Amino acid sequence: MKDWLTTKRLEALADQARRQVIDRRRFMEGALATGMTVSAASALWSNKVEAATPKNGGTYRVGMHDGNTTDRLDPGTTESVYMIQLNHAFRSYLTEITNENEIGPDAAESWEASADAATWTFKLYEGVEFHNGKPFTAEDAVASLNYHRNEESKSAAKALLEDVEDIKADGSHTVVIKMKSGNADLPYLLSDYHLVMMPSDGEGNVDWQSGIGTGPYKIESHDPGVQSSLTRHENYHRTTYFDAVNTTVVNDVSARQSALLTGEFDAISDVDLKTVRLLGRDRNIEIDEVPSGAHCTIPMFCDVAPFDNLDVRLALKYAIDRDEIVDKILLGHGTKGNDHPIGPTLPFFADLPQRDYDPDKAKFHLEKAGMTNLKVSLSSADFIFSGAVDMAVLFREHASRAGIDIDVVREPNDGYWSNVWLVKPFVVVQWGARPTPDVMFSLAYKDDAAWNESHWKNERFNMLLREAKAELDDVKRNDMYREMQLLCRDDGGTIVPFFRNRVFARRSNVQHVEQLAGNWELDGARSFQRWWFDS
Repeated sequence: MKDWLTTKRLEALADQARRQVIDRRRFMEGALATGMTVSAASALWSNKVEAATPKNGGTYRVGMHDGNTTDRLDPGTTESVYMIQLNHAFRSYLTEITNENEIGPDAAESWEASADAATWTFKLYEGVEFHNGKPFTAEDAVASLNYHRNEESKSAAKALLEDVEDIKADGSHTVVIKMKSGNADLPYLLSDYHLVMMPSDGEGNVDWQSGIGTGPYKIESHDPGVQSSLTRHENYHRTTYFDAVNTTVVNDVSARQSALLTGEFDAISDVDLKTVRLLGRDRNIEIDEVPSGAHCTIPMFCDVAPFDNLDVRLALKYAIDRDEIVDKILLGHGTKGNDHPIGPTLPFFADLPQRDYDPDKAKFHLEKAGMTNLKVSLSSADFIFSGAVDMAVLFREHASRAGIDIDVVREPNDGYWSNVWLVKPFVVVQWGARPTPDVMFSLAYKDDAAWNESHWKNERFNMLLREAKAELDDVKRNDMYREMQLLCRDDGGTIVPFFRNRVFARRSNVQHVEQLAGNWELDGARSFQRWWFDS
């Protein structure tokens, strides 16, 4: 009990010192009073206070995976990890997912909803500027959101805003969003990585081509799929620490890690789970691991044979050994999935009976489909996540015991999102965490969503999706989301083998607060803004 109390007292002292409530002398006095030696108290000050006090300066160099020469600055087409990260570096959103995995302000400082959650009023920060000096106003925010709503829009975020009836400016710094029906999750939805703030031309159009944003850094050079160089936006309306940011695409995980070890990079977006322990033994390297709703999917086109047969889909779902995949591919850095996209770290997660590996049940469903065996091709690529191709090969071994022959196709990394995903009927995909079930379901499971990667259509599911977002009673919403997860699991066209922890790495001189966001790599793609060098 005494040790526990001592630890809590020391943590409280360090927190007060970081917040500058007490100075070093009072910190040392308090630490010594707990029985610590002078040298131990000094080390605690260095490690927990000095290193955790943000400092300005330096160029932050990041090596990232999942960059493509087909990447564009158009936020409606953003698909890759690299562009998600870059968008957060040079652009702002109305809201953000904080390092504590809650909703918080970005370009909007506050918001409130009507009693039925059908009308939302967002107050913008005053004094926000674009990189070219143009003031950011409600007119820009309205045009930026409407960019995804117009009839010609091909944006994946169009489905997210489908229930918006009207967006209008109320003065220079107020945006009013009127929904067709109540939506309790709207502030969360507006943190989606597509919904960036862009300059308006005054006639409702926006400029995405120039790369001008209101984010913490402004683009100096950008070579799609290769690298980007950015410098500090001096008039950024929030706190940031680095003078400049350089981001480089390195899709090969071994090359990324080598560059981190040699000091070429200060941080990398994803590590090789097979060698992460060895990497972490280097005293100059720190490993960050964050539980997350990020997950792998293996979608099957439900309108293309043989996946248009429910029993074929169920056979494949029973033919994958999730336990072995979590053990051998994730090496324990995650949890097994259950063929729906809502993970145990997310709100409204339904703890449904787990579907486990069962070759006999897989054979049973094949026979129901009128087959004794099945041959399909499964596309994967190395850059999707560490072990993505290995996982497909392991799936092939599992499925062979059920009479299913999976031909694993190793696709090129470059162009995977444009040439393979949403094009070929059976592929491996990685999804980042979305903050609520409504966002995830609206993006990828709604019948007419641009990213409905399995072409699944279920009337009951779509009815529940409409009703759940307007339901303000969380008990009723929980029941609705539970049924939707069950429908995904038992009728849908998507295999979800696992939810993975975010595991990334940095040089030891790169610091951050203890809590990290898990929605995207590198602190929810906010490391550019939130992290700093300690020397």
